[in-house]
Formats: sequence, C-alpha cells, structure tokens
Amino acid sequence: MILIVDDKKENILPLKKILELHSLSVDSAESGEEALKKILKTNYSLIIMDVQMPGMDGFEVVETLAGSNRTKDIPVIFLSAVNKQKKFISKGYESGGVDYITKPVDSDLLILKVKTFLKLFEQKQELKNIRDILSKEIEIRKEAEENLERKVAERTSELLEKNKELEFSNHELQQFTWVVSHDLKEPLRKIEIFTKIIKEKYLIDEEKATDYANRTIGSAGRMAKLINDLMDYSRLSSSVLPEKINLSDIVQEVLSDLEYLIDEKKATIKTNNFPEIIGVPTQLRQVFQNLIGNALKFSKTDELPVIEITSEIIETKDFESKANSNGNFCRIEVKDNGIGFDEKYLDKIFVIFQSLNDRAAYEGTGIGLAIAKKIIEKHNGLITAESQIGIGSSFIIVLPIKK
Repeated sequence: MILIVDDKKENILPLKKILELHSLSVDSAESGEEALKKILKTNYSLIIMDVQMPGMDGFEVVETLAGSNRTKDIPVIFLSAVNKQKKFISKGYESGGVDYITKPVDSDLLILKVKTFLKLFEQKQELKNIRDILSKEIEIRKEAEENLERKVAERTSELLEKNKELEFSNHELQQFTWVVSHDLKEPLRKIEIFTKIIKEKYLIDEEKATDYANRTIGSAGRMAKLINDLMDYSRLSSSVLPEKINLSDIVQEVLSDLEYLIDEKKATIKTNNFPEIIGVPTQLRQVFQNLIGNALKFSKTDELPVIEITSEIIETKDFESKANSNGNFCRIEVKDNGIGFDEKYLDKIFVIFQSLNDRAAYEGTGIGLAIAKKIIEKHNGLITAESQIGIGSSFIIVLPIKK
C-alpha cells in the first residue's frame, strides 16, 4: 500500500485518483504526526511525502522513519511545488528520500517511478525473506548434516522458480534500465561524494571513523558496478541489428582498453588472425573484455600472466570439430596460466551472481560470464571452459561465420 502525506486535501485527491487508476492501493494522512501514527499500525511499501507542512515537515518525518529498523527501508518520494531550490533537493536525499519530484508532475513519469520503487521494495523484502530462510537452514545443517543435500536441492528449486517469476518482459526491462540510469545512480553518487567530504573535512584524525567512511565509499562503488552490470545484462533482451565485423579489430580494441592492466601485471598476450563474422560489435567486445579481463584478474601472484587468444575455422558447430578452412564456424580459445578452478563447478560459472573465488580477494559481481554466455547464445554460438586448479583456464567459443 502507498501512503500519501500532504496537509491539503486538494493535493491528495488527484494524486490518489491517478494511483488508483493503475490499481494501486492508496492511503493518506494530512500531517506528519498523523502519518507517523498510521505507519506504526500499517505496513506501507512506498510513501509520497509533501515537504512543506505545518508541525512536522516532510524532512522531519523521514528522518524519524530512518531512526527505526521497522521503517528505515520504506522508500520515500518527496513531492513539492514550493521548495524547488537545490538545497531543498539535497536535503531530501540527505534525510533518506529515494527521489525528489517538483510540481507540476508528469503523471506518466510519476507512475513509472512509483511502480519501479514498489517493485524494488518488494524484491528487497523477498530477498530478506529468502536470507532469513537460508539462515535457518544453516542451523538445520549443523543439526542434521545427512539432510543437507535434500534441503539444498529443494531450496535451489524454489529459488529458480522465484527467479522465473521475477523475469521482466522486454518492455519492463527497458523501463527498468531507464529508471536505473536516471534515478538509482544519483543517490549512490551522493552517498559517495558526501562520505568523501565528511572523511576529508571532519575525520582527518579519526582512524576508526575514516575506516568506516572508506568502507561506505567502497560499498557505494560496488553497488554502482552491480547496477551497471545489471543494466548490461538487461539490455541484452533488446533487439540489435547485426553487422559484418572483423574479430581481429574487436580483440585489438579490447587489448588497447586493458593496456594499463596488462602493463601493471607484466602480462604476455599472444594472438593470431581472426575471421570476419556477422554479429553485434559492442556485445562481442564485451565478451572478450570479460574473458581477457578475468584472465588478468585471476592470475597467480608468483608467476607472470601469459594469455593466448587463438582462432581457427572448423567444420561444424561443435567444440571438438575438425579444423577446415572452408568450414562455416570458428572456434576461439582464450587460454591463461592463472589460478584456475575445479571443473565440477563448470555449470555454475555461467550463472548470474555465481562466483567461485573469494570476493574479498577478487572484486566482481558474478555477472560477467553470465553476460558472455547470453551474448554468445544470441549469436547462435556455444561457450564452455576447461580448467585445472593452479594450472590455468581455457574458455572456448564456437561462432558461426558468413563468407
């Protein structure tokens, strides 16, 4: 349910009507004090808050909500026709609001934002419920180790079903990507900027506080990267016209982009010639960016990285196909001498949010290889990997070519 807080009924009624036309449940309060009383009794998924009210203003109400574990996660959209200055907008974000909209309001944009924040809140609650359930399962594991495999299989099946239920349609994904790029990144940037200001101006001699500030900045950066990766993943659902491209050019562009990291790691890169194919340049560039970037990231500390990127024309769409210069497919291999992984986890590495390495030692979101797999499949290709722990890994791609 959505709560509208405004001291003027004439402001509440049209807004309530707009939301109800989209089948959204709406409640209202005509003061900050009344809103707090209602919030204590009712669970709301979103609050639309007027800034200027007699008694408690909107900022004070939101700051009060932020002080309670029960209410701190409720998303609040500030709506104001009067306080349009930058200082008020900044104060809105600082007090805990997720957005600040000034009147007159574009009703379509408002509905899009409301639905998006409702969806994000619901998903967050679902993830919290899943986390609580998983915590209980850990206790069960300690008490009954023999039942672990059965319970993990049941939970995995449930999570997979939940993942299917949460799949967006192509149109919804485009809307989500727009909102992410315009509305979710901005609060993160403010968190990072304000935390840096606090650290540099007020925490110079406070070692522990500086450490907490650095952790906050790092968390904001990781969240921003996660948002970018999710946006990349969601964009793959949209249609893009393929074109004739030279894979050699794509590989060289990626190596140029990674030049600083290659020099820093003192890595040796070996390549040969690649064929021309029909595909989407930006997407295939992302595949090589992920594979070569991973080869550099997961290198050994006591051995300089050696990365071989090779290609050959083959007869059929098969990893074991024979080489044939007149074939209709190409087999590409990205081979490294890095830390490797256990091949029993091969099915997991191409699944979104899966990571086989210690994230404290190797930064990442667990999305890169899932993106690579989705791109290769959209190009009617195949991708797999071979690896040995401590020896290195090889990622093999098969793509169709067009003469």
